[in-house]
Amino acid sequence: MFPDRPTKLVPPVLAKMAAWCACLILVGVVVYFFALVIARLTFVALPVAIALLLTALLFPLTNSLRQAGMRPIYATWITMLVALTVLAGTGWLVGARASDEFPNLVQQVQATARSVQDWLITGPLHLKEAQITSYVDEIATMVNTQRTAITGTVLTAGAVAFEVLASIVLLLFVTFFLLKDGERIWSWVLRGFGNVAPRVDRAGRAAWATLSHYVQGTVAVAAVHGLIMGIVLAGMGVPLWAPLAVLIFFASFIPIVGIFFAGTVATLVTLGAKGLVYALIFLGILIVEQQLENHVLQPLIVGRALNFHPLAIILVLAIGGILAGIAGAAVAVPVAAVIYRALPELMHQPPALPPPSHGPGEDKGPTGDAGGGPGEVPRPRGEGAALRDDVSGSRGAEPGGRGAEPGSQGENGRRVDTE
Repeated sequence: MFPDRPTKLVPPVLAKMAAWCACLILVGVVVYFFALVIARLTFVALPVAIALLLTALLFPLTNSLRQAGMRPIYATWITMLVALTVLAGTGWLVGARASDEFPNLVQQVQATARSVQDWLITGPLHLKEAQITSYVDEIATMVNTQRTAITGTVLTAGAVAFEVLASIVLLLFVTFFLLKDGERIWSWVLRGFGNVAPRVDRAGRAAWATLSHYVQGTVAVAAVHGLIMGIVLAGMGVPLWAPLAVLIFFASFIPIVGIFFAGTVATLVTLGAKGLVYALIFLGILIVEQQLENHVLQPLIVGRALNFHPLAIILVLAIGGILAGIAGAAVAVPVAAVIYRALPELMHQPPALPPPSHGPGEDKGPTGDAGGGPGEVPRPRGEGAALRDDVSGSRGAEPGGRGAEPGSQGENGRRVDTE
């Protein structure tokens, strides 16, 4: 026929590629506009994303308290108080150590600068003191030139302080209610998906399990990393070792990029405070420990949730950083892991159970199904839902069904023809 001629003129491979391209373009447009909406609502989206991560981290404690017999509201309050206590204690420790050791750091940096200056004059370079002084003056001039920009940045940071505080309050509220009413909220969300609710439920639970395992494993790995580096810095006598250890801990949540930034800062502080030899020793220990973390801790703790190739992680980090900066890079890997684990569950449909076999002498309805009354449609077993067999149809419970006579029911409640 004529309508089929254009189709026959196109090779089947090209037609399939065109269909896939059209689908990919449509998905890309949807993702693009969704990203625009998220970027527009960053004030709400970012606290909610962090609240999900915190909920995945804190929920085991809340669940343990509930299983011990505590009411959900009390278990949630205790969990929140424990988390706030840990954060406040860490902040106090970092602030106290920084206040005590900062003057010592300044003195050590000055001593290191003097030793470097002497080496430049008396060493193999044989620089003149006037040249070094001119270099220092140029650096001071550059800093003074950028003073206006630095002041403007500080004022801008002060202007957004209120927004940051409001985001923290929203984060705490969202975390509290997710810990307290997470199951109820999820049940309410599932009602809007109708017949596909079982698939969405499976995908959601797989995503939540992946997110929980990723967050808990990442926190464990970051804690080990920060603890080891803190012990190394303290053993070397480097000032501000506690703030640097905390910085390494938080930077470990951003794969590859975070540890590079934190390691650079810690190495520079070690260089300024203790000299080149100690800086090289610390850098070597940092590299060895990072390799052990990547090849031992990460596969054992986080590898079960994320089976990503390093190239995939780098690409995901790049995309997240381009779209949303540091915050996007921090949440890019868990978001990709959640999507990677949830999509198969969302697309997979379990095979239907075979129909029950009919015994000899068993009544069958008009469609051949056992025990079916007039007008009854056999109910298939849902996807993961616990549906019980309807055995009342063979007892005449439906309109038009025959009543059961005494002694006419066989084993398992099935009606047996006794005639």
